[in-house]
Amino acid sequence: MSEQTLGGLVADFAVTAGTDGVPDDVATSVQQRVLDVLGLCVAAHRLPTSAAILAHVVDQGGHPQATAIGLPTQVTAGQAALANGVLAHSLDYDDTHLPSVLHPSAAVVPAALAAAEHGGASGEQVVRAVAVGLEVAVRLGMAGYDEELGNSVYFEHGQHATSITGAMGAAVAASLLYGADRKGVLDALGLTASMASGIIEANRTGGTVKRLHCGLAAQAGVAAAQLVRRGFTGPPTVLEGRFGFFEAWLHGRYSPTAVSAGLGTEWSVPGIFFKPYPANHFTHAVIDAGLAFRARGVAPEDVVSITVGVAPSVIRTIGEPIEVKRAPETGYQAQFSAPYAVTAGLFGGGGLGLGLDDFTDALAQDPARRAVMARVEVVPDQRCGAIYPHQFPAVVTLRTGSGEELVEEVLANRGGPARPLSDDELGRKFTDNVAGRLDPAAADAVRRGVLDLRAAGDLSAVLTQLSSLTTPEEPS
Repeated sequence: MSEQTLGGLVADFAVTAGTDGVPDDVATSVQQRVLDVLGLCVAAHRLPTSAAILAHVVDQGGHPQATAIGLPTQVTAGQAALANGVLAHSLDYDDTHLPSVLHPSAAVVPAALAAAEHGGASGEQVVRAVAVGLEVAVRLGMAGYDEELGNSVYFEHGQHATSITGAMGAAVAASLLYGADRKGVLDALGLTASMASGIIEANRTGGTVKRLHCGLAAQAGVAAAQLVRRGFTGPPTVLEGRFGFFEAWLHGRYSPTAVSAGLGTEWSVPGIFFKPYPANHFTHAVIDAGLAFRARGVAPEDVVSITVGVAPSVIRTIGEPIEVKRAPETGYQAQFSAPYAVTAGLFGGGGLGLGLDDFTDALAQDPARRAVMARVEVVPDQRCGAIYPHQFPAVVTLRTGSGEELVEEVLANRGGPARPLSDDELGRKFTDNVAGRLDPAAADAVRRGVLDLRAAGDLSAVLTQLSSLTTPEEPS
């Protein structure tokens, strides 16, 4: 029976790629994504929630098996996956696949690193497992993409596809690294389907629970792989069954060909978008517009009004409730605010245009910024809607006190295939993320080691560098 199931097809693909390898462009992309995730894990140490999750995993105790970034003592593989998944996703700076609108690396990479370190896997095995896990997560996400609706059905249901399909991808990656065969991978999918979860209401009205999502997904994937090794089994029809994954999450409204078509020959991994800015991806084109206005000589005090036109589907995330989005209380809330995004662009920043230090509590509450935010409207734009979710475009109109009307159209996102980040820009992002917390020599060793991960016998040389971080004085 399992031979005809979608889960069986996924398991066949996973084991074949794990044995035979993946294309060079896929492997290169994976190494870049591992580096990106590790930089984000280091950068996230600035957050109180990061201290909380690290304290939590230390408190759980258990056998030393894997590294949680920034902890000098190893924890269990599951706890390392949890901690690093939380760190990787906490800054909203992790990669995005479109049009599924999910962030696969923040769940898959932490699970793979934990399982690999625990099981003593090679760098080549890690690259293959991450590639497969990312591909599975993306394909399950795309199975819930409705072309007619122009949006993810997961999202329409209030579900966080990242943590749901990310858990499934994490399970496949971890299973391969623990040496699972085809049946073991399929069983791990069957177990993980009962662990995957996540809702996204916090995007709208606040709360830090979303930071947990990728950590819980990574932990679920590792736990499922470990439990299968001890004899637990799952249903072979876990994906398409009457009470399976797609019925539970999508109410039976899914595309099986999104999972099966070209599986093993057509890879989504290289096309996943890197994030140049540490904010919700829906805001990135809005940031670009703000930066462009600044480059044209517009000062914040010149602004009379700003109209941000975006795809109708994203307004509930970055434009509603508008009174909240115009007055974010925290840097985290500012990451989900279109009024803050265009305002921050006008004020200018660091990093690749805006950096982590441009999203602080103090700046979110800054009276000068709030004065501009109060003049921002967020409205539906039909042209943006026609492009979404293949890109997250914005058309922004700014009116000045002199009566001038300026328009910036940003129809493609930086970091994707249409506007890729260069190797230097990705390197700068990593360097910015670890600055002040990782010694420059250690940072260079990590960067070189990860970008040549396929040649590594194991992960020890990289992860040892990340087990101890310094704590710089943070901006208020």
